[in-house]
Amino acid sequence: QVRLVESGGGLVQAGGSLRLSCAASGSIFSMNAMAWYRQAPGKQRELVARISNNGSTNYADSVKGRFTISRDNAKSTAWLQMDSLKPEDTAVYYCNADGGGSRWFPRWDAWGQGTLVTVSS
Repeated sequence: QVRLVESGGGLVQAGGSLRLSCAASGSIFSMNAMAWYRQAPGKQRELVARISNNGSTNYADSVKGRFTISRDNAKSTAWLQMDSLKPEDTAVYYCNADGGGSRWFPRWDAWGQGTLVTVSS
């Protein structure tokens, strides 16, 4: 199975920055999109940012202009640069990746264990 490991979470003051990393390892076959989700207490998990294998990106409206997702296909790694952080950004952030779905590779998806981001006011 594919394993995803996040890192970079922590405590930061409002207006500060954090950079999250997600490294994929294991049985990686034709990885497609990588994405970051987050889940705050009492709320459902929501998509924060997604990046396709060709570099196309999508962002939640709440983070546009503040967060940037990037990836290195050769390293099977994705990053989430978070700037101008707000208290409402406080959540557990999860990395997600999917791949396959072609006639040559079986379809798969994987999730990381999550990393906690806490933004103080």
